[in-house]
Amino acid sequence: MSSELVPALEWSDLDRRAVDVVRALAMDAVEKAGSGHPGTAMSLAPAAYLLFQHVMRHDPSDPAWVGRDRFVLSCGHSSLTLYIQLYLSGYGLTLHDLEMLRQWESLTPGHPEHGHTAGVETTTGPLGQGIGNAVGMAMAARRERGLFDPDTAPGASPFDHMVWCFASEGDIEEGISHEVSALAGHQKLGNLVVVFDSNHISIEDDTQIALSEDVLARYEAYGWHVQTVDWTRTGDYVEDVQELYDALEAARAVTDKPSFIRLRTIIGWPSPGKQNTGKIHGAALGDEEIAATKKIMGMDPEKSFDVPAEVLEHARRVVQRGRAARAEWDKAYASWRESAPERAELFDRISRKELPDGWYKALPTFETGSSVATRKASGEVLSALAPVLPELWGGSADLAESNNTTMKGEPSFIPEEHQTKAFPGGPYGRTLHFGIREHGMGAILNGIALHGGTRPYGGTFLVFSDYMRPAVRLAALMKLPVTYVWTHDSIGLGEDGPTHQPVEHLWALRAIPGLDVVRPADANETAAAWRVVLEHTDRPAALALTRQNLPVYEGTADSCKVAKGGYVLQDASDGQPRVILIATGSEVELAVEARKVLEAEGVPTRVVSMPCVEWFHAQDAAYRQTVLPPAVRARVAVEAGIALGWREFVGDDGVVVSLEHFGASAPYRTLFQQFGLTAERVVAAAKGSLAKTGADKGETTGN
Repeated sequence: MSSELVPALEWSDLDRRAVDVVRALAMDAVEKAGSGHPGTAMSLAPAAYLLFQHVMRHDPSDPAWVGRDRFVLSCGHSSLTLYIQLYLSGYGLTLHDLEMLRQWESLTPGHPEHGHTAGVETTTGPLGQGIGNAVGMAMAARRERGLFDPDTAPGASPFDHMVWCFASEGDIEEGISHEVSALAGHQKLGNLVVVFDSNHISIEDDTQIALSEDVLARYEAYGWHVQTVDWTRTGDYVEDVQELYDALEAARAVTDKPSFIRLRTIIGWPSPGKQNTGKIHGAALGDEEIAATKKIMGMDPEKSFDVPAEVLEHARRVVQRGRAARAEWDKAYASWRESAPERAELFDRISRKELPDGWYKALPTFETGSSVATRKASGEVLSALAPVLPELWGGSADLAESNNTTMKGEPSFIPEEHQTKAFPGGPYGRTLHFGIREHGMGAILNGIALHGGTRPYGGTFLVFSDYMRPAVRLAALMKLPVTYVWTHDSIGLGEDGPTHQPVEHLWALRAIPGLDVVRPADANETAAAWRVVLEHTDRPAALALTRQNLPVYEGTADSCKVAKGGYVLQDASDGQPRVILIATGSEVELAVEARKVLEAEGVPTRVVSMPCVEWFHAQDAAYRQTVLPPAVRARVAVEAGIALGWREFVGDDGVVVSLEHFGASAPYRTLFQQFGLTAERVVAAAKGSLAKTGADKGETTGN
């Protein structure tokens, strides 16, 4: 982009006054709340106001406008940086909302929450996650363009837009920032700009105590376009807004790599007594300091939450500018729809979060009596769905062959110069390669889901879900339809040993509210589980899949039954079970074999497959009681992991066959035998449970 095409910055006295109003509102809001983070909101006031008023393409009257730029406040502790701009820009927040910062049921919680406040693109708080979300949004924008408008010249498509992100020292210190930033550079995401607020202050005061790396060199090494805007370079503090504007526009013009702008600020400027200290990072300034600061800015120290009418009127003009940009975009969008009606129809369906009619007919079925690993079945599901669900895309953290996450024949999402013999592709490809970056993968998947337009999945070993957990928790908090393909789900992975064998993970993940953890019993239950997962649009789901082959049973392909989370797989021979065996995943096989023995010994036995505890909990009491009749107190739950939550299902008289220690390195059949995960032990547990209920009467000795 030539310099003459960049619109000149018009920065008036009203803009300067508006920035000071932002600082005052930040001080007042935190003071009224009694807690919060005023300092960064004060020093970032010019940058945030500049972005929202003069740089970013957005329409405050329609926060969900598809053509908008995205803004991510990765340093979520500085929530007021965003809230005040949403108020000034006309997104619907009121002055009263700012006064209610961090209060019960307010629209201005302590950290921005997606879906709670209009204009908030993602939930941020845990540092570094927002950078990952921004990378995901930038990737999603490129994939979306490839789906809907791949042939239009760069910058001319209605699907071209920018992703802007504000980040702090805390963000770039968190390890996740390395994972996602390295991948962003590798992917050459020219639609991503990160503004790094380098104020040298964190909670423990001067960041020199823990941070001395050359951050700019680090980002240059990642392959980013790097700039510096230093408002302290003269020895005095001069907020050169023009310089920052020029840097932002230069970043926008670089289309073959992401951009990183180091903005050197002084936290809490212009507070005379607390600027540039840790005290102003995360605490109220106090009445005296606020009054002194307002005097410096030429404001009335006696007034709180004071927004002059002319300042607000001036700021709200961004609504008209946004509508004008929207009108221009609408022309290009209408032209696109007319020229590409089939793609427009696809876009409409995906935007409504609807699946095509009869899509599930593409799901594969597996022959009863065959033997298939559930990871392999999942891979066949993905390949079968590729032609009918173009919005579905994803990949793995360097474990594609193990996770079976590559749709057959689909190109990789990668700049052409980085494609390989094994993985050919291009910038609009479908197969994602996250590298060995599980945490980064989680945050990027969230960003893809937040952006809209596509539906992501990502895979690794179940044991490495630990590396993803912060991002998984946020996906659940935001109710994002992200799917995790976590394979090698137990000691059944065998020889790799205890470092790779999940033991506590299933129940640790089930502890996350809003996450569906699905552990299918066989190949057909896996296909049915994928159907149920994809029909949900308001929550993330985890598929815990086996490395080892499992027998395919009759009755597992019914998605209606699988959707209930737990169902009767094999009932007692007389329909009146004396004992119930509950199992998930690979241990359903043990329950089925144990049932054969018990039935042969005259004990009517029911086997319940429970692929998803969360789905079972969602059923009404009547259904749950038909599966687990309260009168049948003899119960056994069997799962190759810790027992933690199974006591709820087996009751006081029940027994849990579990694994309460780490695994070992050996062939998986040996491990199951040595650790007592056998049909014989399930039979013994069933008899023990029966004895607890008083059903074991013994035999007469004929004395």
